[in-house]
Amino acid sequence: MVQVKFKQNPITLLGKEVKVGDLAPNFTVLANDLSSVTLQDSKGKTRLFSVVPSLDTGTCDAQTRKFNESAAELGDDVVILTISNDLPFAQKRWCAAAGIDAVQTLSDHRDLSFGEAYGVAIKELRLLARAVFVVDSNDKVTYVEYVSEATEHPDYEKAIEAVKAAQK
Repeated sequence: MVQVKFKQNPITLLGKEVKVGDLAPNFTVLANDLSSVTLQDSKGKTRLFSVVPSLDTGTCDAQTRKFNESAAELGDDVVILTISNDLPFAQKRWCAAAGIDAVQTLSDHRDLSFGEAYGVAIKELRLLARAVFVVDSNDKVTYVEYVSEATEHPDYEKAIEAVKAAQK
């Protein structure tokens, strides 16, 4: 079982822990235009799921910007999806202000579908815990990082290396 803290306080994660080698669980989240997005919408591509509590915080902002910068070196067969419980309207506004154009932001606020499927829904806060998942073009999970303290950064280099390895 994954142990995660938020501001040094233990939290309860809802859902099942995802592990390397698992088949990626399906989910339904909302795009900025309120359309539904599922795992199958990016089938055939390598996916990096960058999970953040809220884009309106410094660490989440930095994480999303970092993966946006990395997108160019990863090529067209990689999709980077940042998932939070922020409302789609707030995500769209944040992306415009931040100049984010290579990462797609998706909202799990409606059903916690992604959060529960990937074991990152924080029961006490109805936010998502910080995590990174890499899923290859065959829907196999090849990399998982549940960040043990939700206010800290993930290992960006390992995540990018995992994306590159999954493309081979």
